[in-house]
Amino acid sequence: FAFNEQTAESNAFQDVKSQSWTNNVTQQDALQEFDAMVSQLRSAGVNVIVYDDTPEPHTPDSIFPNNWISFHHSGKVCLYPMQAENRRLERRNDIIDDLRKSFHIEVVLDFTHFEKDDKFLEGTGSLVLDRMHRTAYACISPRTDAEVLDAWAKQMRYQLVKFTSVDTHGK
Repeated sequence: FAFNEQTAESNAFQDVKSQSWTNNVTQQDALQEFDAMVSQLRSAGVNVIVYDDTPEPHTPDSIFPNNWISFHHSGKVCLYPMQAENRRLERRNDIIDDLRKSFHIEVVLDFTHFEKDDKFLEGTGSLVLDRMHRTAYACISPRTDAEVLDAWAKQMRYQLVKFTSVDTHGK
């Protein structure tokens, strides 16, 4: 939970750098809320797996792993191309290797090669998935490239609904 200067330019909701993003109280509050949610889920019988972040490299958005990875019932795991270089550092093969011990992982589909062409698709931060109907909804943006989206849909056998959207300031 910290302000990420590398993502601020393309995130309209992150337009003000405030002290509250960086103070330890916010970090502690977020961790307490997270731990309480994990406890509630476990008490309801949900199997929750938690991986602690590493101190290095510094990855201020690693609390949102859904941008770099997604898991699918078919056994497919997708790795996504990230716009911000510090978001790319969030990828952790040790997590995938650990999950292989308990879950069936058929194949890892790696789309990260698109980063070299400055083309991105930031996982379920970019995609809204209707898994039952195999339809993906995506707003084309600097973090959601149409070419990467098409490649993902072909590999995952999803139909796409692509659209554009802007706020009142044209962003």
